[in-house]
Amino acid sequence: MSAQPPGTMAIVNPASANGTTGKVWPALSKRLTAAGLEHDARVTSRRGEASDLTRSALADGYRTIVAVGGDGTLNEVANGFFDGDRRLGQGARLGLISRGTGCDFIRTVGVPKEEEAAIEVLRTGHTRRVDVGRAVFTGHDGREAVRYFVNIAGLGLDGETVDRVNRTTKALGGFFSFLWGTLATIATYRNKDIEIVIDGGRPVKERMTLVVVANGQYFGGGMRIAPEAAVDDGLFDICTLGDCSRPELVGSLRKVYKGAHTTHPKIRFYRGKEVTVRSPDRVLLDIDGEQPGLADVTFTVLPGVLDVIVQRAGA
Repeated sequence: MSAQPPGTMAIVNPASANGTTGKVWPALSKRLTAAGLEHDARVTSRRGEASDLTRSALADGYRTIVAVGGDGTLNEVANGFFDGDRRLGQGARLGLISRGTGCDFIRTVGVPKEEEAAIEVLRTGHTRRVDVGRAVFTGHDGREAVRYFVNIAGLGLDGETVDRVNRTTKALGGFFSFLWGTLATIATYRNKDIEIVIDGGRPVKERMTLVVVANGQYFGGGMRIAPEAAVDDGLFDICTLGDCSRPELVGSLRKVYKGAHTTHPKIRFYRGKEVTVRSPDRVLLDIDGEQPGLADVTFTVLPGVLDVIVQRAGA
């Protein structure tokens, strides 16, 4: 590390993009430097380490943290901006070089997938202040856990699909990996009895296929599940899918990718700042493409707490 931090730290997940990121990182680092982006880097070696490395970098004075990996890496880095309920790194910014399976968050905020274009976005340094979600849920060890998210959290079919995809190869890429995972999960999935409370209002209780609490618009490798969600409006877009049959689910997939599912009679949309989801069933939780636990869970939106480097509008 240089004596005076240059201001930028890259947090690199070598296992992302089906293990190819570690191989291409040396060349990618040189391209960052050639673009005038002097940086240091830390390479993760275990799940969860990106959060620790981010907190350490912020404590050392770095004020631009670049997540190099997929949506799971992005989630870990975003969590590193927090220590408990405390936001770390006053004035720090989050940058993205997206190398993963889903790459869903970048579709909403305006960060190119192509690496040269993403580097140019980092070079220009235009930022957008975005909301962050906070989830308090039941961990797999049965204890209460807390996790932040920047894109989307979901329960039910979503959680089980993510669990399946993350336990198998992602060599097919984001679209086909999640499409295969969704279809395979639908084949055996049973809908759940779920209760939802939004902003302390009247509970909604019914048999449901899934619940999505969205900050961004996309999940599952390009499914536009919440087409009207905005990452900076201080609200979640909540989507519930009622008691759907397997043929109904398969028949609706094409529309979900296009964001054209909103008129389906079993889909409902809500907006709110706090969402509690309870169930007597075992309902798996997805947070930004990771599967850290299960219901019961309470989601709270934290308005405008994270600055993300994005493409300038009209660029």
